[in-house]
Amino acid sequence: KSSYIRFEADQPNETWQSDFTHWRLADGSDVEIINWLDDHSRYLLSLHAHRRITGEIVIDTFSQNTEDYGPPASTLTDNGSVYTSRFTGGRNGFEYLLAALGVRQKNGSPGHPQTQGKIERFHQTQKRWLAAKPPAQTLQHLQQQLLEFQHAYNTKRPHRSLDGHTPEHAYHATIKATPQTLAEATHYRIRIDRLDSRGKATLRRGGKMHHLGVREENARKRVLMLIDDTTVTVTELTTGEVLSQHLIDPERNYWPNILKPPGRWPSNTSAQL
Repeated sequence: KSSYIRFEADQPNETWQSDFTHWRLADGSDVEIINWLDDHSRYLLSLHAHRRITGEIVIDTFSQNTEDYGPPASTLTDNGSVYTSRFTGGRNGFEYLLAALGVRQKNGSPGHPQTQGKIERFHQTQKRWLAAKPPAQTLQHLQQQLLEFQHAYNTKRPHRSLDGHTPEHAYHATIKATPQTLAEATHYRIRIDRLDSRGKATLRRGGKMHHLGVREENARKRVLMLIDDTTVTVTELTTGEVLSQHLIDPERNYWPNILKPPGRWPSNTSAQL
């Protein structure tokens, strides 16, 4: 039997693990649950039930977690196509987002699920809890059950590997890690939106509404905006393609696109993974 070194992050937000698992509703239909788990504390950051987990859902849930908890220094996932395109060439939208934030992406080796042992064991705990409840009739009912589980798991269940503390206690007890490239940033945020019929986006900053001219050919696309102190970078949500970049000018209502096609991630926000 082969042995392996058990890894544990030293700080909260040093590594977030993510994976999704299957569950069945009362009518027998299959659904999928995506979980985000902090490696250091086992704190369950979020969990969401969907008919199928897509790359867009991965980006949505990760982005919401960064809004709630700040960005992690790294992520650890398997090699599923919703997380990485490393074996098919190029990057997917999630990988572009991680690169822009300076978050290191780590992927388990194919055929070695023990790399993600924590979240695999977590799935077993989650399923035992759900199995003790009445079968959910709908996705909404299942989501309600999952939120109840999240609260109980984080706040009422001491963990042996945490010296008898709860994940919530362990997550908030230590200074949190941050991406190295953002360590000195004074402000940033992420926004997911849809362009209007003319390919424009709106952004409220300091109580004032600004309009961003992306491109008309991108009308109605769902986009992700990465906003730092000086610039707004707009990418297509599902593919990660950079559509535009805009300089933040509080005195102007309209911020033009300063990026010439084809879009590329600006060098100052790129990161080597």
